[in-house]
Amino acid sequence: MSIQQLFAPIAADMQAVDAVIRQRLHSDVVLIRQVAEYIIHSGGKRLRPALVLYTAGAMGYRGTHHHELAAVVEFIHTATLLHDDVVDESELRRGNKTANAMFGNAASVLVGDFLYSRAFQMMVGVNDMRVMQVLADATNVIAEGEVLQLLNCHDADVGIDGYLRVIRYKTAKLFEAATRLGGILGGASPELEERLAAFGMHLGTAFQIIDDVLDYSSDEAATGKHLGDDLAEGKPTLPLIHVMQQGSAEQAAVVRKAIETGGRDDFEAVLAAIHATGALEESRRHARAEAQLAIDALDALPPSIFKDALLQLSDFAVARNH
Repeated sequence: MSIQQLFAPIAADMQAVDAVIRQRLHSDVVLIRQVAEYIIHSGGKRLRPALVLYTAGAMGYRGTHHHELAAVVEFIHTATLLHDDVVDESELRRGNKTANAMFGNAASVLVGDFLYSRAFQMMVGVNDMRVMQVLADATNVIAEGEVLQLLNCHDADVGIDGYLRVIRYKTAKLFEAATRLGGILGGASPELEERLAAFGMHLGTAFQIIDDVLDYSSDEAATGKHLGDDLAEGKPTLPLIHVMQQGSAEQAAVVRKAIETGGRDDFEAVLAAIHATGALEESRRHARAEAQLAIDALDALPPSIFKDALLQLSDFAVARNH
């Protein structure tokens, strides 16, 4: 199932979110508009705002605050991408030049700051202290995750727990916040709100694990990024950790050297070790387990087209090839 088919039940809501995004991107500073519009409209999946809409719909919410909060979540996500690409010195994302490659690092960092601050202006407008608490906590944890990932780079001794901690902070936290927000808007009980948050956290974890798998197995044209980018940056992701733990001494040594030195010189040897040890399938198995935990978390949610879509998103997160 394509992302467009998955989003069919919320097509009108997504259009409303896009209208909010366009309106809220406005700035009298031309460069801010140029950079923000470039990154916002460069082909993202819009998964995180969709999660706000789906969970709010599943809870029977009928107002308009979910449009504003979905846009807030997208702005926070976009700000992290702008900063990420500068830190990683990336030149390609979704098949397009990154904003830092187009406009320079300084502009990317500063426009990322603009998007963060605009997001906080918007969440204050919703006038709900619980909403502000969730989003403030999420942005803080995401920043911690960015620093954790930086510390892990070129560290070949990072284990699965350390790897998962980065994912939970850096990626899954915003998924978790998105699904929690839908529950808050829909008046979910504390127990159900926690179940929705758990769904988002496990879904986000599965999604990122598959992203890391695709860095060693996908079609560059499909993903819009260079294969081996993670290796070039010395990131110890799950396929590499699996080789380190399950491979031969020679295979582990190849991966250790690649992580510690970075670059793509050893990419073919690392790829051979990954395939020889079944690291990609083992990583996919881990992602499927996370997706199943996400599905289980929705047991208490009443039947609806929105719940069905959330369950389908769990399948999409692990079955996708880009």
